[in-house]
Amino acid sequence: MSRRGAGRLRIIGGQWRSRVVAFDPALGVRPTPDRVRQTLFDWLAPCIDGARCLDLFAGSGALGLEALSRGAARCTFLETGAAQAAGVDAALRALGAQTRAEVRVADALSWLRQPQGRYDIVFLDPPYGSGLLQPALDALAPRLAPGNRVFLEWPGDAAPRLPAGFEILREKAAGQVSYALATFRAEAEPAT
Repeated sequence: MSRRGAGRLRIIGGQWRSRVVAFDPALGVRPTPDRVRQTLFDWLAPCIDGARCLDLFAGSGALGLEALSRGAARCTFLETGAAQAAGVDAALRALGAQTRAEVRVADALSWLRQPQGRYDIVFLDPPYGSGLLQPALDALAPRLAPGNRVFLEWPGDAAPRLPAGFEILREKAAGQVSYALATFRAEAEPAT
């Protein structure tokens, strides 16, 4: 990772700024890099306060933890790996944030097909090479609240195809990582 060493993640803004949480890198977890997270949360600054968030492929929980630190009301963390989910749960306990979060061990695509809630902000960063970004994006629209924001991250130039109703608001690359902030607008929803 960086100067902090493998298995340590620093929250970069908000109430837990500079707090460090641990994760197990042996589990294949690849946290979103600090500079990408900083850019993303600069983009989300106008809409993060009070937001309902979904960290769909949570891994280390970096994005959802950062959102909670910066004022999101709630975050649901979804992860298929029980050990990764336990790590996110431990980080939430260490930060005293258990009441504002839910950690679920579940398959993201199956979970998206169930009637759950709607989310203001969704972090969509599946493991690289998993082939999950496109099907998750295709299944996401019914879970999005009006005025939503969707963060997408992918390796290099393997950008996903946007389903109907989605549009990219911001896009950037950092090294081998490409990422974007998108929104989904239902037919009747006006542009913001």
